[in-house]
Amino acid sequence: MINLLIAEDDRVTKKIIEKTMKECGYNVFCAADGEEAYRILENNNIQIAILDWMLPGIEGIELSRRIRSDKEKNYTYIILLTAKKNQADMIDGFSAGVDDYITKPFNTHDLKARIKTGERIIELQSQLIESQNRLREQATHDGLTKLLNRNAILEIIEVEYARALRNEIPMGMIMIDIDHFKRINDTYGHQTGDDILQEVALRLKNGIRPYDSIGRYGGEEFLIVLPNCSMNEIYKVAERLRLQISGEKFRTRTKLINASISMGVLVAQYPFDKPLDSLINVIDKALYEAKGNGRNCWVSVMPSDNNNIGGENAGKFSFANKQVN
Repeated sequence: MINLLIAEDDRVTKKIIEKTMKECGYNVFCAADGEEAYRILENNNIQIAILDWMLPGIEGIELSRRIRSDKEKNYTYIILLTAKKNQADMIDGFSAGVDDYITKPFNTHDLKARIKTGERIIELQSQLIESQNRLREQATHDGLTKLLNRNAILEIIEVEYARALRNEIPMGMIMIDIDHFKRINDTYGHQTGDDILQEVALRLKNGIRPYDSIGRYGGEEFLIVLPNCSMNEIYKVAERLRLQISGEKFRTRTKLINASISMGVLVAQYPFDKPLDSLINVIDKALYEAKGNGRNCWVSVMPSDNNNIGGENAGKFSFANKQVN
């Protein structure tokens, strides 16, 4: 049902419009002055607004300007009611963002027709927003796992890296690889492999904080960013994720299958001023250390000198290996 606002200080006119609009099936809000109308607009999703130009307090044309200045809200179709009839006034109204213009006195049939036009515009606007949201989802999310795709997760990591620098706080990252995934595909087929990928993605997402971000980094690899996360906290997260994957068999379309993951874990501590790609390179090495240590484990990499990660000491780091047989 469409929410419709009537802002009119003349009681008779307001009653006539209200009765007509309710008969047409709209959910009607009424205001007798500009301040009341503005409060209604602020607190409700008003899709069509019928505004009298000469309202007490905030005039209808100023209300229109305020509506158009709020870029965050959904589009409101605005019809301005006025006794003014000269062309200059009409131009002022349209310049303020008004969609349509009705001069007083008016007949209800004309008003209904104008409202129907507004309803079609609102419907088209909703369809456009829905299409934009679908395109945004397709552009930023992986089609199979529904997680963020590689580009999107890397963009988020860049934002969190900048935030960590600005606020002088740590930032954690976990790079994950499904163990022996090629063997799963070769043994059970790619559809079963897809089942495993989808379920791993779901379990990983359920195992992190609401404000952490996870994306499919490529193939069977995932990347997680954990803002303001200490070393002890990321150890707990890594172990929880490991257990969530290996602790319960995966129900696929063919059979129940065991799976496990290997992880590289890193917390960048402030001060750090090296490029983000250096940190990703380090955590990638930690992941391969975990795979070399027998898989189903996580390895935390702690740069011996954060200030030299990207320099000649790159790669000189110690591993805190958490091996679980």
